[in-house]
Amino acid sequence: MLTEIPSWGESLRLTVELAGTFAFALSGLLKGAHKRLDPVGVCVVAFLAAFGGGTLRDLLLDRRPFFWVQHVELLWAVIILCALAMLFMRQRHLAVTEKAIQWPDALGLGLFAATGVHLALDDQMPMLVAVLMGIATGVFGGVLRDIVCNETPTAFSDHQPYAVCAFVGGWVYAGLWWLDSPDWLALLACVIVTAGLRIIALWRKWTLPAWRV
Repeated sequence: MLTEIPSWGESLRLTVELAGTFAFALSGLLKGAHKRLDPVGVCVVAFLAAFGGGTLRDLLLDRRPFFWVQHVELLWAVIILCALAMLFMRQRHLAVTEKAIQWPDALGLGLFAATGVHLALDDQMPMLVAVLMGIATGVFGGVLRDIVCNETPTAFSDHQPYAVCAFVGGWVYAGLWWLDSPDWLALLACVIVTAGLRIIALWRKWTLPAWRV
């Protein structure tokens, strides 16, 4: 049975959400720069990546206000991150590669998957629903990022495990929750397993079977 989450547990969850927001904002920012968008376009892509997954989660769980409305400091933080990053890259004339985008994306996947599972279980959803909520939270921001950049979303097209990593990490969280493990342990384990699997998949070039006609 779920027990009431103590204040430190909620603080930990907010910290994970903040880190996930920054990671996905950075991936969106780098994607916009890689596509040579103007500053407004870069900011839009960063915002979609940072807040898309969490907004979908809040809609599906009927949570109001949305997390970025309740914590408006996140909006300011992403605006400042975009401004500083664009200024830094312009001064240093840095070229953004696809590989550079993949690392913050992998971290954001793990962090947001953990918060999605956490909040769904906190709302007493079945474990399978909670795991799927973690996948939706972790994947949807990157999907929006790629769509507005006129690309088939990486999660669906590169044949390397992406949502599968969040699926495995989500079940790790659900299993630890079922065993009455501390919130911090379940959150940390989900982040490490999800992000770790994605990074290993990129490093070892693991691929899933492609559909053959």
